[in-house]
This record gives sequence, C-alpha cells and structure tokens, in this order.
Amino acid sequence: MPLPPPADREPIHTRRVVCEGFRRADGLWDIEGHLTDTKSYPFQVADRGTLEPGDPVHEMWLRLTVDDRLTVKEIVAVTDNSPYRTCGSITPNFQKLVGLPIGPGWTRAVKELLGGTKGCTHLVELLGPLATTAFQTIYPVLARAQEEKAKAEGRKPSGGERPVLLNMCHIFASDGDVVRKHWPDYYTGDEPAGAAAE
Repeated sequence: MPLPPPADREPIHTRRVVCEGFRRADGLWDIEGHLTDTKSYPFQVADRGTLEPGDPVHEMWLRLTVDDRLTVKEIVAVTDNSPYRTCGSITPNFQKLVGLPIGPGWTRAVKELLGGTKGCTHLVELLGPLATTAFQTIYPVLARAQEEKAKAEGRKPSGGERPVLLNMCHIFASDGDVVRKHWPDYYTGDEPAGAAAE
C-alpha cells in the first residue's frame, strides 16, 4: 500500500540511490552503488557556480568487490560531482575497508574508520545500502547452491548450520512462526517446534 496522498507541496530535493549486485566470472562479487542529489531550483555552489534544476549537487559511486563470506577484497570510490573541488580527495581513505567483512559490526567499523573528517558523509551513507545489497545478492545464490548440493547428497538442506537470517529482523526472530516453520531446530518460542505455523 503506498503512502496516503500528501498535502499540497512542491518538490525541493531528490536523493537517488541505486545499488546493484553482480556475480563475477572469477568467483567474486561486485556490489555497486550510485548516489545523486539534485534540487528543483537553481542555486550557487561554492566551486562550481550556478547549478540548474536537476544538475547533480552530489554524484558519487562505490564498488565493493567481496568474496562468498562478504569480506571486502577491493573497493573503488569515485566522486564525479560535489559542491567543492576537493571533496573527492578523501576517496583513497575508503581503502581502509579492504579486509573488513560485511556482517555484525559492519556499521560500527565503517564509522570508526571513515566517520567524521576521515571520510565523506555521502559515501559513508551509501555503504549501508551496499551492505544490504551484498547480502541480498550473495546469500540467495549460495543458499540455493547449498540446498541443491545437500539434496544431491541425500542430506537435509539446512545441513545443520545456523541460518544466517536468524534474528536479523523481526520476521526471523528465533521465537517466531517463520523460524518455527522453516528452521525448527533453532526455534526458541513457547509453541512446539513441530506445530504448523498459522
């Protein structure tokens, strides 16, 4: 269901974030993000003069190359447009993420390494959706491959391993119906694990 109709209003600012995930031929994964900020009116920018409506105030790119464990192997950060000419000079600092796994503690580590004056606010913000995109790209492909391998070997598809999604969101709470139905070995609720979820 979409948002309810708004009050009368006029557009002022638009931020667009597009994230895409790719499987590489060498077995790694590329996760790319593109961020743009535009205004609906002309205005002056410190080092660029007048920007017309729709001209990008910010236009930035990130590419994370990760392995199956979501460990960052390479990173490329690019600032194509920004209010100040020197904004892009901070992009080499993003190399600090190489070797960092995307998972618990990712956001905290990113802020420690690149927060405040150590990074670019907009590129750091882009790392959040990129991390989610990495997970959404890689997890389903690997889970499907593990399930097919287990079936071919006559084993339980879960393989007895703790589900990666467990407790990552309210829907995957260990005491909830989804876990009770799909991963009864990890169910911690009050209903019997074998009971059919409604």
